[in-house]
Amino acid sequence: MGVFSRLWQVIRANLNSLVSQAEDPEKILEQLVMDMQEDLLQLRQAVAQAIATQKRTERHYTQARDTQEEWYRRANLALGKGQDDLAREALVRRKSYLETATATKLQLDQQTQIVEGLKRNMRQLEVKISELKARKDLYTARARSAKASEKLNQMLGNMSTQGARTAFERMEDQVMQLEARSEASAELTSTEIERRFAALEAGGDIEAEMAAMKARLRSQHQNLNNQDSEIDSL
Repeated sequence: MGVFSRLWQVIRANLNSLVSQAEDPEKILEQLVMDMQEDLLQLRQAVAQAIATQKRTERHYTQARDTQEEWYRRANLALGKGQDDLAREALVRRKSYLETATATKLQLDQQTQIVEGLKRNMRQLEVKISELKARKDLYTARARSAKASEKLNQMLGNMSTQGARTAFERMEDQVMQLEARSEASAELTSTEIERRFAALEAGGDIEAEMAAMKARLRSQHQNLNNQDSEIDSL
């Protein structure tokens, strides 16, 4: 228990520096989780082996205990039949199995404590792995955010203030040129329309003047014709 507690304290203490110093924090964290899962697998195997050993010891203890009880029953039976020698031999046999049962019981108690301790460590490691996975997701998100921020800062750093100002000035010049051409085009269009209307208006005055002149000429010709008629009548 103490070993796994110290291990987790070291992991938790160094996790921030691990993420900040690692060239690829996501891979480091993923590898750390995989290593702990491998430790958990080995611990489970150790627990399974310890339980198997405990079961074998428990069977040996049960067998020794039952056998010594059987020899004790036989000793009583022999004494009841007045066969002291046979009873004594049964008690010797019983003592041997009793010593075996006592030693096996002590061994069984020790193994039971070991198994319980391994089970506690296994459960603690499972909890720590779950916590580490949650932290891994958090630190992975932080690492990706840090990478994005670093990339953005590099892009902004590559864009100098003078360069940005020059680019905006060029853009402003292009916009002003476009506006000037648009205004010139509009002005030319307006001038052309005014000229055409002026031509139409000027052409109307001339036509009116020509009509007036033609009317005067016709009037003069009419007067001359009238005078010639009066002379002929005389």
